[in-house]
Amino acid sequence: MTVRKKRILIMTADAGFGHRSAAIALQEALNIRYGNEAEVTLINPLDDKRAPLFLRESQADYDKWVRKAPEIYKLGYDASDKAVPSTILESGLAVIMFELMRDLLRKHRPDVVVSTYPLYQHAITGVLTTFKAKIPLITVVTDLATVHRLWFNDRANAILVPNEIVRDLAIENGVAPEKIVITGIPVHPQISMTDRSRRTIRAELGWNENLFTVLAVGSKRVEGLMEGLNVINHFGRPLQLAVVAGKDEEMFADLKTTEWHIPAHLYDFVTNMPELMHAADLILCKAGGLIVTESLACGLPMVLVNVIPGQETGNMEFVVQNGAGVWADDPMKVLEALAHYTANDQEQLKQAAANAKKLGKPQAAFDAADIIWQAAQEMTTEPDLSFRSNIINLLTLNQIPWIEDEPLTSEEPEE
Repeated sequence: MTVRKKRILIMTADAGFGHRSAAIALQEALNIRYGNEAEVTLINPLDDKRAPLFLRESQADYDKWVRKAPEIYKLGYDASDKAVPSTILESGLAVIMFELMRDLLRKHRPDVVVSTYPLYQHAITGVLTTFKAKIPLITVVTDLATVHRLWFNDRANAILVPNEIVRDLAIENGVAPEKIVITGIPVHPQISMTDRSRRTIRAELGWNENLFTVLAVGSKRVEGLMEGLNVINHFGRPLQLAVVAGKDEEMFADLKTTEWHIPAHLYDFVTNMPELMHAADLILCKAGGLIVTESLACGLPMVLVNVIPGQETGNMEFVVQNGAGVWADDPMKVLEALAHYTANDQEQLKQAAANAKKLGKPQAAFDAADIIWQAAQEMTTEPDLSFRSNIINLLTLNQIPWIEDEPLTSEEPEE
């Protein structure tokens, strides 16, 4: 008898790069380790037209808010990260996304659900509780230190966190300690599978094999990077620069018209970021959860030039306090960091690299994949999600009073 493949459903979103990148890393790790026995599907529920309009639009508006009005973004982030507002938000999300989540679970019939986005958990657990379905839910947190309480839903079967800081936050927010596992944030398996030397990778990329190399990574969310690059361009010591614009057309145009006094390798967008990181000595970037986590996993010291107020503040503090990089929010600080890292036989750089390597978890995606695979083994029968939701149970689940004047039908509408 042919054994059915275990169905693993990963849910993510495109509000920032980190959520999807962690999801892709998990998908790759699961396929590498369990590809013959697993069917791994990655979806973004917010791409569905039935998703609330304000959530669908929030993905497209994310860049605009964090770049043009970061303080307003921070105000909204902080205001919602309180007990009462977050509870109201959770209950609201559970109601307005209930039908969509039910239909997605019914369509994919997963043996385990994985979420790399904080706004899905309450709706998913609402469906599972209402239908008494035993599908395991695994939450994967994608921020290093400043983590919104919406991530912490105690009805999840497991919450995978990056470090002790986030573990403690999860416990403070009511998650049972036995449900929390420190894995690190999943990074692409290529990071841990690369065994070539730095000089070899540089040669393959067409870079100078022997020059001190600074990798700079931008995007439409990064402010102040060009000013830092101007300092590097006029630094006066032998080095080379590799810059990835991250599909920021305006920045890429500026890069191409700049008069470079050093070897400069310019890219609009790349799909081999792990290679570039392994080839560099230092990275200039924002304090995003993805880029910081990947840099740590590569043992790559950081000069952080931009922080989105809210979740990225904690990322920056984590890097600086642990000696894996510096915060340089103006060109003079970039100059100071470069001077310190290249002086005295690069002594400070070597220490920062050692600190980054100590913090990094290049195997995080594989460790998470093992936990997800084990959870999938718990499903021995398929859940029954074929009937229409009982709205009274759903409202009761979210502590919303209900006065019933007429009985509700529970019949499934015709497809």
